[in-house]
Amino acid sequence: MRIGELAARAGTTTRTLRYYESRGLLPARRSGNGYRTYDESDLRLLRQIRTLQDFGFGLEETRPFVECLRAGHPEGDSCPASLQVYRRKLDELDTLIAELGAVRETVGRQLARAEAASAALAAEAAVPGGPEPECELGGGPR
Repeated sequence: MRIGELAARAGTTTRTLRYYESRGLLPARRSGNGYRTYDESDLRLLRQIRTLQDFGFGLEETRPFVECLRAGHPEGDSCPASLQVYRRKLDELDTLIAELGAVRETVGRQLARAEAASAALAAEAAVPGGPEPECELGGGPR
């Protein structure tokens, strides 16, 4: 198949395919008339790359999976280098999850503090002659 058909079937652009080719991720085969030619195995490579990128893998992180498929393995993640990339990505995700958990706790504490302060202001305003609560953003009474 030619580059346009491969791009359409893979859900990408010919420009992206040329970029992958320049990075050595997609083979650069040419027909007698100079057109790029591809086959079903190239479509598998592209689908592997796209799936991994959808999961947050960088383009270079997909290389071991592509090489594994090119080596004839039925799955791109059955080679030791691919497994190593999976392990590294899981460590990275665990770190991000921990960081997000800490941020979530901080935001939760800030919300609780802000709600308590807001409730206290509302209680003061309910007392006759108490101060009129002001909105922090608007600068005037609510």
